[in-house]
Amino acid sequence: MLSLTTRLGIDLGTATIVVYAAGRGIVLREPSVVAVEMPGRRLLAVGEEARQMLGRTPGNIVAIRPLRSGVIADYSITRDMLAHLIRRACGPQALLFKPLVVICVPSGATNVEKRAALDAARAAGARDTIPIEEPMAAAIGSGLPISLPGGNMVVDIGGGTTDIAVISLGGIVVSDSVRVGGNDLDEHIIRHVRRVYNLDIGERTAENIKIQIGSAYAMEQEMEMAARGRDVVSGLPRTVIVSSMEVREAMADVVNRVVERVKKVLADTPPELAADIVERGIVLTGGGALLRGIEKVISLETGIPVHIADDPVSSVAKGTGYVLQHAHKLRGRIHFSPAPT
Repeated sequence: MLSLTTRLGIDLGTATIVVYAAGRGIVLREPSVVAVEMPGRRLLAVGEEARQMLGRTPGNIVAIRPLRSGVIADYSITRDMLAHLIRRACGPQALLFKPLVVICVPSGATNVEKRAALDAARAAGARDTIPIEEPMAAAIGSGLPISLPGGNMVVDIGGGTTDIAVISLGGIVVSDSVRVGGNDLDEHIIRHVRRVYNLDIGERTAENIKIQIGSAYAMEQEMEMAARGRDVVSGLPRTVIVSSMEVREAMADVVNRVVERVKKVLADTPPELAADIVERGIVLTGGGALLRGIEKVISLETGIPVHIADDPVSSVAKGTGYVLQHAHKLRGRIHFSPAPT
């Protein structure tokens, strides 16, 4: 009989990978970054250790993100990264008792993209894989009563995709997926600083600006911070001061795209379920839910209360864990994403 530690739930996110081990809870939370040595593409570091190398490596070492827009962009590197994380999560017994893995896929992923994620997990050492759509896992992990009749709306804002779904009776009634997320916010900050200040900054600097002073809605007290990078004209290091107002303006296009998709899903929702959502509100999950004021913007644009889930970054992984531990209770009550043929 397999032990509980041989069952894993994996949130394979563009920005962060979260691993849930049945019986132990969340055991790993690492950035989706890998450092490889060239030529040969030998794995050197995974997660936070590799993230520290972004933009700081010599010519023979490359720090990359093998996942783009919620799906696999580099199959072999993703496989090696998953193998490393599975070994860390399961320990030595991973070789003897291959784990059963519940893996999340974006609701808008194609069959080819789903198959790539499942195949990569099997090649990395999984005994078998079960796909579950991210908004479904996010709703379960947020504690929404999705198996009951009634509308539950979840918006999962990840690093590369935003998944939106209305769920009732254990199934997704209406859903949409837009391939924008936290990484696009960073990219817009990079473009803004280059255009306005003629300064090139890296991904980590842009992310720090977003975390420190970024917002989707006007703050009571605006902030500013120093941004360091390389002058486009002289090529020399330089420091500029950026304000929260200009950062908010730089990110506005991405925020507006998310809001428009939320409104589109609401427009497609059956009236009875829409009435439930007005009463219960919308739940935000994913790392993008941590952007200051994002819930206010969505609430103002839709007229519906918006709540941020407890520990939104872990909601999807917690959902996979609940599925692992309560599979016998969920049978027939939750409709999983069908495995691609």
